[in-house]
Amino acid sequence: MKRVGVIGGGQLAWMMGSAAKKLGLELIVQTPNQADPAVSIANDTILAAVDDAIATEKLAKKCDVITFENEFVDLEKLSLLAQQGVCFHPHLPALELLLDKYDQRCYLQKLGLPTPQFFALEEELAHIGSVKDLSNSVSCQKLGFPLVIKVRRHGYDGQGTFIVKNIDDLQSKVTFSQIQPHLFLVEEFVPFQKELAVIAARSVNGDIVTYPVVETQQKQQVCRRVIAPADITPTVSAEINHIAATLLHQLGYVGVLGIELFLTRDDKVLVNEIAPRTHNSGHFSLDACKTSQFEQQLRAVCRLPLGNSQLTYPCAIMVNLLGYEKSQDQHIHKRKEIQKIAQTHLYWYGKSESRVGRKMAHVTALLDICDRHKAMGIADQIETIWYPS
Repeated sequence: MKRVGVIGGGQLAWMMGSAAKKLGLELIVQTPNQADPAVSIANDTILAAVDDAIATEKLAKKCDVITFENEFVDLEKLSLLAQQGVCFHPHLPALELLLDKYDQRCYLQKLGLPTPQFFALEEELAHIGSVKDLSNSVSCQKLGFPLVIKVRRHGYDGQGTFIVKNIDDLQSKVTFSQIQPHLFLVEEFVPFQKELAVIAARSVNGDIVTYPVVETQQKQQVCRRVIAPADITPTVSAEINHIAATLLHQLGYVGVLGIELFLTRDDKVLVNEIAPRTHNSGHFSLDACKTSQFEQQLRAVCRLPLGNSQLTYPCAIMVNLLGYEKSQDQHIHKRKEIQKIAQTHLYWYGKSESRVGRKMAHVTALLDICDRHKAMGIADQIETIWYPS
C-alpha cells in the first residue's frame, strides 16, 4: 500500500506528514478548509466535510486504504462504501462500538474491563418521566453527587463535559443545554489520584505494541500537560497494558488508539474514555520514542511491521499551547523564546486563527534524567512564556 486516505485535516493528520515521507507513502486528505493544517503536507486534498460520504467515495478512488483523524463521520453511509470494497482501518464495526460514549461504556462492561459507574440519561428519563422529576432518580441517588455528565457523541477537549454538584445543577444543565437529554451519559465523579493514558496499536496480523503509560494533567477538562513515563507501580502498568491488549484483540482493531484512565486513591484503574485514533496524550512520542504514534498508525494500516515504541530518553514532558484570545497573531516571538529552552521541540500547527481553548501547538521537552520536579519546572517555564500574566 502506498496511498493512504485520511478523513480529517487537523493537526493529527498534519503530524503524519513526516512519517509518511519516511515510509514512502502518499497522504490524501479529506478536510473542509484549504487552511486546515494537513493540507500543507498532503499529496492531494479533497475539500469537503469529514462526514460527506460522497467526498469519501472520491477519496477511496485515489487511495489504497482510508483511516481517520477524528470521529465526526457518518458510519451508516461509510458502511455502504465498505460493502463495495473500500478498505477502512480501523474497520467500521470497531468504530461503531466506540463513537458513542454510552455504547463504549457498555462494551467495556461486557468485556469485564473496569469503568466508573454510569447510566444513560435517556433510559433514566423513561423511568421517571421528565427532567423536572430527576430528584426522584434512583440512579442519581445511587451514584451520589457530584456527578459528571457527558455528551455521548462529538465531545472533545472538554466540550460537552460538565461536573454537576447537586440535583438542581443537573436539572438546570440538562434543561438549558442545547443538547437533547437523550444524548447525555451520566457517570460517577471519580476522586482520582492521577489521570493516566496509554497509546496502543494493533497490526492487521494481530501484533500489538503499547507505549509507556503517561500521566496527564487537565485543566477544565482539557489536557494541559503529559508526563512520560507515569510514576506508577509495575502492577498498575501491567493492568493498563492488559486492558489495552484485551480491547484491541476483542475489537479486531487495526491502527492506533488512545485510552484515558483514572487511578483511584486506592490504586484501582478505571477506563475513562477511548479515542479510536492517534491522541494528544501520545504527542511526546514524536521526539521521545523510536517510533512515533503517527508512524505507528501508518505502519498498522499499511500492513507494515509495527515499530519500537520504547522511550529514547528517561523522561519527557509535553505541554499543550492553547489559545487564550481570538486572534490571528502567530506569536513568533513567544515561539522563539520557548525554543531557546534546552532540548525542547515545538510543533506549531499553522492554524490561521486562535480561539480560547483551541490547541495551537505543543512543546515536548526531553530530560536526561527522570526528574518529575525538573519536568514540571520546564512546563511552568513554557507556560509562563506562552500565557499572558
